[in-house]
Amino acid sequence: MSRSKDVPLDRTKTGSDFLQLHLGDAPPGGLADWLAQRLRLAISDGRLPVGGKLPATRVLAEDLRVSRGVVVEAYQRLIEDGHADGRGRAGTVVVAAPASPQPREPAARPSSPFAAAPDRDIFDAIRAAPARIDLSPGVPDLAAFPRAAWLRAERAVLNTLSPADFGYGDPRGTPALRAAVANWVARGRGISVDPGEVIVVAGVAQSLALLAAVLRQRGISEVAVEDPSSLGARQHLNHLGLRTPPIPVDAGGLRVDALRESGAPVVLMTPAHQFPNGVVLDGERRRELMRWDGLIIEDDYDAEHRYDRPPVPALRSMLAESVCYTGSVSKLLAPALRVGWLLVPSEYREEVVAAKRCADLGNAVLPQLVLAHLMESGELERQLRFVRRRHRQRRDVMIEALRTHLPEATVHGAAAGLHLMITFDGESDVDIAARALEEGVKVQPLSWHSQVSGPPGLVLGYAASTPTEIVEGIELLSGVVR
Repeated sequence: MSRSKDVPLDRTKTGSDFLQLHLGDAPPGGLADWLAQRLRLAISDGRLPVGGKLPATRVLAEDLRVSRGVVVEAYQRLIEDGHADGRGRAGTVVVAAPASPQPREPAARPSSPFAAAPDRDIFDAIRAAPARIDLSPGVPDLAAFPRAAWLRAERAVLNTLSPADFGYGDPRGTPALRAAVANWVARGRGISVDPGEVIVVAGVAQSLALLAAVLRQRGISEVAVEDPSSLGARQHLNHLGLRTPPIPVDAGGLRVDALRESGAPVVLMTPAHQFPNGVVLDGERRRELMRWDGLIIEDDYDAEHRYDRPPVPALRSMLAESVCYTGSVSKLLAPALRVGWLLVPSEYREEVVAAKRCADLGNAVLPQLVLAHLMESGELERQLRFVRRRHRQRRDVMIEALRTHLPEATVHGAAAGLHLMITFDGESDVDIAARALEEGVKVQPLSWHSQVSGPPGLVLGYAASTPTEIVEGIELLSGVVR
């Protein structure tokens, strides 16, 4: 027997944001039946998960403009079916989902991320792969994130904001952060730039996306890359429709003679600390680039992390009208912030800003203002000095562990950065990485980052692991290699 009474109502104007319920969909009469069925369907398809709380009966009845008894009746039917539980003041909670046909599972990915050639989602797969010790490159010491300083800066910023500051901003970024970045790259990278030339972006990945859009509009279809170089950056450019011909790297950095012979109009480089082998582009190669008639994309991804060598200026400081310079705080604070900057020659600036505007209307304003506060207050420099000491210690621990447990390996790129590259004689580095993962150690094979065959090797990150983990990881790795 029904415990509610339907009443006449105007169905064209009644509805709830909750599950997008609309009484215009209900059949005449039997509102409680209709509501109970809609709730069962939402529980079955996951929109109402087990443990989720249903709206208060009075609130949902008011939204739908029905008597409260209709909602009480529908909830009671779910309780009687065993799908929900009434818990007094705690409300009505979903406790079980109705049985439904199981959807067909998508084709399973190979059990190991190393079982096939790396595809577009390989880095998602490698991050998701369980391992006791993660020596993947490219991640700073995330435990060192300055939470207290960030909170202080956020409070200081919020205390000064007017209501208008929460509206849409300049797609190029907030004036405060653009000024702070101009000062930061002048002090640390020797780049003289007006704040008006700075474009705030969501990390280096977005810099590449914006530049790719502009280059393709200009009819450019390829961007040369160093070989070896970052697989992730190469995949990103390929996804954006650009070919990435390889240019060899040697002890002096990218071979400009090979770049010239390739005929490529644009090149992506990491001159301050080449990824992954760690060499610095030498003076002669820099002079050769000054005579090359092309556009350079300079990825200055971790130049601030240096230990045993003097600083080197950014290419942008020498070739302002030939270099698109990009950097971020991903390797200094955390990748999760998704804040970086892009400096482009005047010829490209309006097109890049237009692409940024169409992409997202600009980065979130509050994190920009907090970062600007950290930069201008000196807190970010203090953080850099702090993590540089920690990273240096971990690098030294990894070098000593390699010397002890893998003396046959050659170590590259130790003077700066957050990773080491090692090479050795022997079998496939992919097989070694796969077996290392089985032993609980996550590393990346050098061949992933190469388009042209070279010696086997591994790329090992040390910044995000404790000294104890580093030593144990290298010891386990030595057994795999041998």
